[in-house]
Amino acid sequence: MKLSHIFGIVVIALAIGIIVATAGDASSYVTFKQATALAQDGDDKMIHVVGKVKKDAQGQIVDMFYNPAIDPNHFEFTLVDNDNRAQKVVYNSPKPQDFDRSEQIVVIGAMQGDHFQCNKILLKCPSKYQDGKLETTEHEAKTAQL
Repeated sequence: MKLSHIFGIVVIALAIGIIVATAGDASSYVTFKQATALAQDGDDKMIHVVGKVKKDAQGQIVDMFYNPAIDPNHFEFTLVDNDNRAQKVVYNSPKPQDFDRSEQIVVIGAMQGDHFQCNKILLKCPSKYQDGKLETTEHEAKTAQL
């Protein structure tokens, strides 16, 4: 067997290994009910929940708490998932820009007790450049590692 054939086989084996390793870490899209069940089973992997911010009849966001004078890295809001279940979400970073005008939100994290601890927020907002189009922005929690 030639050296180039052996090298090719090793490269293919490494590529397959990397694909298998990253597929095991992939998170899945679930509802808050499924997230609660996963947390009760002891599964602490990252999951995605899609939903909309809870708003009143006038279109104002309700159950949102962010006071940068007290703690700029604590943001709470209520998210309603696709099954119409409302859940408190806690995000340990500043409130994302354009959060108030977002159409749909994807939170990435895990259930912790009575709330969903969010590590990353993906916002889908109406585009300011093209009517009818959605613009997506990603916000990740920047927490200090000790």
